[in-house]
Amino acid sequence: MKLTQRYLGATLGSLLALAVGVGSAVPAIAQSTTQALSSESVIETIKKRGVIKIGLSLFVPWSMRDLNGDLVGYEPDVGRQLAKDMGVEVEFIPTSWDGIIPALVSGNFDVIISGMSITPNRNLTVNFTEPYAFTGLAVYANKKITDGFSREDFNDPNVTFAARRGTTPAAAIVKQFPKAEVLYFDEDGAAAQEVLNGNAHATMAAQPTPNREVENYPETLYIPFETLFDPRGEGFALRKGDADALNFFNNWIGDNWRSGWLKERHNYWFAGTEWNSLVAE
Repeated sequence: MKLTQRYLGATLGSLLALAVGVGSAVPAIAQSTTQALSSESVIETIKKRGVIKIGLSLFVPWSMRDLNGDLVGYEPDVGRQLAKDMGVEVEFIPTSWDGIIPALVSGNFDVIISGMSITPNRNLTVNFTEPYAFTGLAVYANKKITDGFSREDFNDPNVTFAARRGTTPAAAIVKQFPKAEVLYFDEDGAAAQEVLNGNAHATMAAQPTPNREVENYPETLYIPFETLFDPRGEGFALRKGDADALNFFNNWIGDNWRSGWLKERHNYWFAGTEWNSLVAE
């Protein structure tokens, strides 16, 4: 009987010690898991590297080359200020628009800051921050070959739109003018040139590009109607599963909206034209 009691006591003691050991290990395991998740965030990578890598495409006035070949525009301003506030350097990686999301997912850079509209379709592949800018699309057309056209006249099989493939304007053209033909190009400049040459009736772009093109070529181009299509916010795009980075970027955007800095920079590049002389045509 005494032997049994001693055995039971030893067994209960062992179980109690095991339970205490397991209990004390749980916080350690949880802490280790938290540290692992934190270290996987692109924010930690940027801090260790000392450089934030930003993917962008060239769109006037979002991102463009000045007369010295340096990147200027709204997005470079945003990227440089973001890097400064993070205490790191910035590296811009110009990338073709139709390949920019795959390049992000592949790890070629840390984040896309390139006037990318927030859409559910893109959300299937990447996550977006809160908007750091807002824009809408406008049609601009060749005066000579669209004289007297109504909006309905543009939605015709005999009408040709030019567009940069893979962009929000290209998708909006198909949606708003489904009967029209669309010619696709790799660059905005090529699409605009088709309209200037009269090889396409019209194109569509985010403002202020249509206003700027009409100002540059008033004898050839005009905006046939003032409707803004597909107005929406633009966000930073980042890889999925990174709540740490999403939280930081959202807080940074919120602070800079409240301070008025984002609005001031956006107005400079989108509402003003004083920078035109600095930019290579």
